[in-house]
Amino acid sequence: MPYVTVKMLEGRTDDQKRALCEKVTQAVVETTGATTDSVTVFIEEMPKNHLFKEGKLMSDQ
Repeated sequence: MPYVTVKMLEGRTDDQKRALCEKVTQAVVETTGATTDSVTVFIEEMPKNHLFKEGKLMSDQ
């Protein structure tokens, strides 16, 4: 039972998240031979003020 965690900044629509999870699931099925019903995808969203990139707070950009 493959488990995949996707961490990303908040702000995507439910449709975007749905499409992402469908493609991630398909990639796991194609590369591991797992069945679609055995793949679980978790999305962990974080606020932009919880991430720094190149020393700068993402919410400031």
